[in-house]
Amino acid sequence: MDPVTLILILFVAALVLFATEWLPVDVTALGLLSGLLLTGLVTPKQAFAGFGSDTVLTLASLFILTRVLLRAGVIEWIGVSLARRARNAPAMLRGLLGTVAGISAFTSNTATTAVFLPVVAGLSKRAGIGAGRALMPLAFASILGGTITLIGTTTNLVVSGALPTTGQRPLGFFELAWVGLPVAVVGLLYLFFVAPRLLPDREPALEDSLRDYLADLTVAPGSALADRALRDSGLGRDYGLTVVAVRRGNQTFYAPGPDFMVQSGDTLAVEGQTERILAGKSTLGVVSKSEQKLRAEPGQDGDVRLIEAVVLPGSPLLGRTLKEGRFRERYGVSVLALHRRAQNFERLAGVRLAVGDLLLIQGNAARIDSLGDDLAVMGDLTERVRDPRRAPLAVALFVGAVGLGAFGVVPLSVAVVVAVALSLIFRLISPEEAYGAVEWPIIVLIASMLAFGTAFEATGAAGVLTGALSGVLEPLGPYGLLAALFVVTVALTQPMSNQAAALVMLPLAIGTAKTLGYDPRPFIIGITIAASNSFITPLEPSCMLVYGPGRYTFMDFVRVGSGLTLVTFAVSLLIIPRVWPF
Repeated sequence: MDPVTLILILFVAALVLFATEWLPVDVTALGLLSGLLLTGLVTPKQAFAGFGSDTVLTLASLFILTRVLLRAGVIEWIGVSLARRARNAPAMLRGLLGTVAGISAFTSNTATTAVFLPVVAGLSKRAGIGAGRALMPLAFASILGGTITLIGTTTNLVVSGALPTTGQRPLGFFELAWVGLPVAVVGLLYLFFVAPRLLPDREPALEDSLRDYLADLTVAPGSALADRALRDSGLGRDYGLTVVAVRRGNQTFYAPGPDFMVQSGDTLAVEGQTERILAGKSTLGVVSKSEQKLRAEPGQDGDVRLIEAVVLPGSPLLGRTLKEGRFRERYGVSVLALHRRAQNFERLAGVRLAVGDLLLIQGNAARIDSLGDDLAVMGDLTERVRDPRRAPLAVALFVGAVGLGAFGVVPLSVAVVVAVALSLIFRLISPEEAYGAVEWPIIVLIASMLAFGTAFEATGAAGVLTGALSGVLEPLGPYGLLAALFVVTVALTQPMSNQAAALVMLPLAIGTAKTLGYDPRPFIIGITIAASNSFITPLEPSCMLVYGPGRYTFMDFVRVGSGLTLVTFAVSLLIIPRVWPF
């Protein structure tokens, strides 16, 4: 069988598997790579070159740097700060969506959506708007922002990395902004004024899947809460925390009212979700006395972990308070909060433990691993811990790397790899968490598809397909060709990953443009924008994050996303030929 037929068979098989998802996308990509090797269409050196490419190293490093920003609480701090300054909640929601688009131009849109989801849900509640009208715009805003810079989405980086193999120059850092910024602006206007009319006004389902914990937090000297009334503290409005009791010396004030004045040294018994408790602890100047005492003890150096653990039958802790059970002395860890299905208590220190109680525990990794048979670890929540003390250094490393790469002082791949090394040296992130931050399925997909692109060109299969396409598309002219490629790319992103759709379409677009005598650049840009903007179905990771909490249906995305796709299509066709002439 001739090489062209072989690779076309592999190409069709890969398309079917990508579209049907019978296998995970990375498994399909590895299978495709194996097929190329076994048929001799590529050499081992060509096949594995993608795994060591600049694109793959840059992507892996950016995944890690985004996690560093998250662990330092930088993105979350921006959202909470904006929410605390809100006076007009509906206007603030719009400003927040613009901020989300701006942040996702430089970080993962999935991570940005995850961090801002509870903030937007809280603001929509204050504005009297159902979360269903705010959460989908949040996801879409994060996707729109990704089209502004080279690092805004993995798709942009993938296309740029694949271009040299086709004889084209890589994308500039801000090259996409010429069209990405207008698309984002017009798209946001659509989300502000059109989408709310199309979206259902449903209550959020956030509470269905998130547990409320009770925690004792002491107001430290200099805290933002000191000498302020509870109504002005932002504990409920901005952090989603309910103060159920306040201990001051030997006095306890149960269910304090909104006019209750908080003083330095007060211990607040607060109820709320894990992330909200951790966010309040890291930004409001409140501390866990148990945690402080533990840190003062010897042998507490090293990696700190945060876990959920359940109290087991037969545990010596049953029927005792944490103090009576000498919990800190016994296990060498501290309890930050407690969850009980039928909560009927108002202070953590006075709770007598029962079977099934869930404890939020923080401590040295070695101590966590040796908790014994009294407690069963239910989940590791370490990634949710925020340390704002590291925020300035985390921001400096990220901005420095992006700035040096964007302005060509050093290659972007070099800048981000050095930034990752410094993050590890300064312990902004542990090596284990750094490796865990990398989305390996995407890395495997990209590296494998780069090898496929090489084989597609080398065997002449690209020429065969582009020749056939040229005959069909030539009567449409350059505008018709751009529109057709845009529409086909958008269609492919619905059943398959955005990166795979872009890599499939790229050689076809370049070959067809060359055959018809056009500059390939505008068609490359069109495919990149089309692949990055996937709105019609909820299969994009950012959309999946809001799908459940917003109580959406599949058709909600089709109804709202189709309009946004048309807006993106129209703006792109208007601008691309003017910036990148045919």
